[in-house]
Amino acid sequence: MERNNTLRVMELFAGVGGFRVGLEKANPSFFEVVWANQWEPSRKAQDAFECYARNFTDGEHVNEDIAEIPDEVFQQVAPQLVVGGFPCQDYSVARSLSGEKGIQGKKGVLFWQIERVINRTHPKYVLLENVDRLLKSPSKQRGRDFAVMLATFNNLGYTVEWRVINAAEYGFSQRRRRVFIFAYKNGIAFEEEQLNHDLKDIVFKEGFFAKPFPVLEEPYKNREDYEQIEVDRVEISDNFSFGFHNAGIMRNGKIYTSHVQPVEVKPKPLSKILLDDIEVDEKFYLTKAMEEKFEYLRGAKKIERTSATGHKYFFSEGGMSPTDNLDKPGRTMLTSEGSVNRSTHIVEVNGRKRFLTPIECERLNGFPDNWTAGMTDRMRYFCMGNALVVGLIEIMGRRIEEIDALNTSSSEEEEIQLGLSF
Repeated sequence: MERNNTLRVMELFAGVGGFRVGLEKANPSFFEVVWANQWEPSRKAQDAFECYARNFTDGEHVNEDIAEIPDEVFQQVAPQLVVGGFPCQDYSVARSLSGEKGIQGKKGVLFWQIERVINRTHPKYVLLENVDRLLKSPSKQRGRDFAVMLATFNNLGYTVEWRVINAAEYGFSQRRRRVFIFAYKNGIAFEEEQLNHDLKDIVFKEGFFAKPFPVLEEPYKNREDYEQIEVDRVEISDNFSFGFHNAGIMRNGKIYTSHVQPVEVKPKPLSKILLDDIEVDEKFYLTKAMEEKFEYLRGAKKIERTSATGHKYFFSEGGMSPTDNLDKPGRTMLTSEGSVNRSTHIVEVNGRKRFLTPIECERLNGFPDNWTAGMTDRMRYFCMGNALVVGLIEIMGRRIEEIDALNTSSSEEEEIQLGLSF
């Protein structure tokens, strides 16, 4: 039996294509992105989609509200891997008006569209990315939203691993912390191989994340817990509260979660992604007035304020360095990058202070130079603030290719055995 040398990929909430860039860096001949969707409902201009379509020519690119796309479209695409980043939203659910066990999720929650895609197509693998606060939301019922997601995958017949990864701790140039969620279909060869390991060993040594992103052998301060997930997501929504740690696995409804510590790789410093002075446009340098404004914004302060009810209180903020240290990786880039904002990176080169340029922001996330060229600088910053570190996806892509080879080997063995049986 010849190996199927490609994996059909569907990219949801694609943005400017970070998942695809990473997967194609891993192996462009193996990962075939056949369908991608990007839609920004609150904007007339679809800058991210136009960027995606400009940089990728293969596959179908769809600029429509995913909720309006019929099930039949997903079924025709027949993805083997579904990837995407999606907003952290309120995952509260409720019984239908008739009291049936079917649920009605809050309208607009994009994870329900991911559920719909998986339920209609049954891909072998699902790889998602989100902000790490997903594990703790909502604040009044910690862990409920993530538990609803895990129950959803469990009910669909998937095992799930997750890991919060700080890109700088594995050698990259940005201290960007995100939770990655990898689900794989029960019954495939990788799942059967993982059944040989207990849940803790999977998280620390044998799992999807543990192999390419190694961690120390024991949990941080013995922080580890087990839990059983409910099948009924309404019950979870009403009553569930649990402290998920930064790594874990859910298999057949049983959860193991632990606070893991990375085996760190020396990060790439900010200085390595900077353009030469001669390439930096004068518009990115700070005026004297802007320098003074940033000194105030980044300085320590204690300000008396009055609440809407008339209550007086003090707002306090600690100080931070006037400029970002070029010998360290960059801080987490936000969508407000490039604005007069405390979180904006300010670098000092040859005695002059300036913003990072859009190209430098692309480099912080591992995109090729000028990936977002063609839109305004403000939108280029915004898109990079929303993007992921593509080098992490490249590593995960290589891991997916590795575990998919297990399925190929298993299929070949079955075919040989069937041939001998005649």
